[in-house]
Formats: sequence, structure tokens, C-alpha cells
Amino acid sequence: MALAITCCTNGHTVRIWSPFEEEVRQLGSRRTNEKLLSGIVLPEPLEVTGDIGACCGSDIVIIATPSFAVRQTAARLREAKAGGIVVNVAKGFEESTRSRLSVAVGEELPEHRVVALSGPCHAEEVARKIPTMVVAAGPCHEANQAVQKALSNDYFRVYTNDDIIGVELGGALKNVIAVAAGICDGMGLGDNSKAALITRGLVEMTRLGVKLGAKESTFSGLTGLGDLVVTCTSVHSRNHRFGEMVGRGVDIDTALKTVGTVEGYFATRTAYTLARENDVSMPITELCYALIYENCPLKDLVTGLMTRPFKAE
Repeated sequence: MALAITCCTNGHTVRIWSPFEEEVRQLGSRRTNEKLLSGIVLPEPLEVTGDIGACCGSDIVIIATPSFAVRQTAARLREAKAGGIVVNVAKGFEESTRSRLSVAVGEELPEHRVVALSGPCHAEEVARKIPTMVVAAGPCHEANQAVQKALSNDYFRVYTNDDIIGVELGGALKNVIAVAAGICDGMGLGDNSKAALITRGLVEMTRLGVKLGAKESTFSGLTGLGDLVVTCTSVHSRNHRFGEMVGRGVDIDTALKTVGTVEGYFATRTAYTLARENDVSMPITELCYALIYENCPLKDLVTGLMTRPFKAE
């Protein structure tokens, strides 16, 4: 919805498609979604539809769903013969295959150019036109530039990057560290603890990313450090909110039901598995996994990190 408003602001003809009839009715009549973007009204030229065929003929199609729905959405776009560049904005992994999401989209839409749009970007702020910077990444430079040109304006700046592996891994792995940062805050630990966790979390993200083919430099940019900082500290971050509840002693199922979709919960299991498969040391991820999947006591989380063997930074 926030990106649809941005595109509409830029003078493009924009349609929002949703498979949910009630959502289509609400957005079409009330022009707002108070649950997700309270106080934000859709511009009148923006059309809302339940017919995915409306995507046909589009120059750019943006998939803005949770990670678990990315492949099935891409499959529906294929059946509808939707054209244009396909942009994915979900940040996570496909859990069943442990694939990056652009891989899933590419498998369903092999004839399309796929771009990942990522960075420190909360919809709540983009919709309110608060200055935001993101990255459009993909193997096709012309497609990246087309997305950059279509979305950029005086409050939404888009950079390009050809390292789609690093951009997507940064967007997925930072959710794991954000859960850990929330746990840190929920336990009542201090600024020293959180700063150290974010810093060492970035090391973990970079370590696995490089092993999987990403460029190290990508993780010092918007989709690495930038997205990590905002997700670990923002009031809008569901990953942090989930972790904070767990850190206060709320059980996992209750925390998930309260917060809603928590990409970091699922990404933790995938990151943990990828680290073990690729022999990559990721102690924060490992302890986060132990806590939320193996019921490791909270006190052991801190002790486990602080008493690891000594090493150089």
C-alpha cells in the first residue's frame, strides 16, 4: 500500500491487487487500512481490484506479501500472464527450500526480469512521506534502473546494486538479529549489550553472506547495516516486538499470535540450518534458535555468548 501510494504520487497508473475480498471492499470503499496503516488514505486515482488479470500489461509488478506467499503469488501472476519487471519487497527465505525469494519468483516467472527492493524501509513511514532510502538489486542493470526511476522522488530515494544475493540475504538475516535485539531489550539489558549484539550480528550476516556468494561490501550498505539498525531499534519492527515479548518471558506461541507475521522467527531456523550446512560460525543465530525452537533458558542465552572462547575481533 505504501509503495502503491509512492508510485501514484510519481504520476503512474497504479492498481492494487488483493486475493482477499474483504480487503478489496474496504480499500475500495473506505480508501484506508486502519489495521496496517492507520490514518493513511489512498489517492483517488489508485484502483483496488480482486482480479489479478489487472496486472497484465503493467511495466512493473510489485509483490508485497509475507515470504511464505511469494511463490504462490508469482505462480498466480504467471497464470494471469502478467508482464513487466517483477519486484519483490518481502524480506526472508522460502522456508521449504531455504532459497532466496528472487529464486522462487524466477522459477515461477522465468521469462521476467526480477528485482529485489530492500533497505531500511518501514511502510508506516514511507506512507507518511518520511525520507527513505532503499536499494533495487538484480542481475539486469536496466531493470534496476527502471525501478529506480519509477519509484524515486523527493522523499523516496532508490539506489541500484547488482549484488542481489547480498541484498536479499541482508534483508532476511537482519530479522534474526532483530529478534535477538528484542530479546535483549525484553530482558532489561542495557545499551552496551544491544550495541554489541548489533555489531556482532552484522559480522554473522556478512560471514554467511560471503560464503553464499554475496559481496562483503553490500553488508555495510543500506540493505545490511542500514536495515539491521532500523529493524533492531524501531517501534515499527515486528521482529523486535516479538523478541521483546519473548525476553520478558512470554511464551513463543502467544508472542507470535500477538505480533502477527514475524519473518525473523522463520528466518532463524533457515539461517541456523544454512550456517551448519556451510560451516559458518553464527553464535547469536545459534543461541536465538536454541531459545525459540529448543526452549533454551533465557539466562543461558547471555551466558553462552559471554563465555565463548576468546578470539580477536
